[in-house]
Amino acid sequence: MTFRPKFITFDCHGTMIHFDMAGAARDHYAVSLAPAQMTAFIADFAAYRLDEVLGAWKPYAEVVHNALERTCKRHGIAFDPAVAAEIYTRVPTWGPNPDVPAGLAAVAGEFPLVALTNSMNAQIPHNIARLGAPIAHTFTAESAQAYKPQMRAFEYMFDMLGCGPEDVLHVSSSFRYDLMTAHDIGIRNKVWVNRGHEPANPYYGYTEIRDISGLAAVVGL
Repeated sequence: MTFRPKFITFDCHGTMIHFDMAGAARDHYAVSLAPAQMTAFIADFAAYRLDEVLGAWKPYAEVVHNALERTCKRHGIAFDPAVAAEIYTRVPTWGPNPDVPAGLAAVAGEFPLVALTNSMNAQIPHNIARLGAPIAHTFTAESAQAYKPQMRAFEYMFDMLGCGPEDVLHVSSSFRYDLMTAHDIGIRNKVWVNRGHEPANPYYGYTEIRDISGLAAVVGL
């Protein structure tokens, strides 16, 4: 029997929003780095952003600043705080991946849609407004005072929704930010959107879809 959740919960940046930190890094550093080093720079920038969100909550501008500074140090390039600030200002300007508006619209009439996002309260409304489908609830790391993959971010969402892990279908393109923690916290029903960010990891128990257009079939629509 198809699981019909009380809520479909989503990672936002990367899963729904085209989160183009790689493009931002290229815009600033491609002129001074060879292609292979640019690729490594982008991978390191992503790894340091993940590392930066594992401790006590801090504003996302600091996450970007610190991660970029550490990446520059690793690659032997001068760090300019103004570059980190410029990259941070891009975040609310990013819109959805092309498949997202229609994919969300196909399920929005049947299920409340929820965004659980590593974002700031002032940023995320600009991204959500571009999704083209109603999001019933948006919960940020700033409000939770914790970033994913920390369990406290998910616990905050459950408290706000008045539900438990058994009540949601959680959708993400990332194991390390979302699906591993979702597994550990007891969310049995998970969807991995395979956008090529990370390799498959069947241990964590999920339904794989290519993009959000495949979500309706998962919930029997």
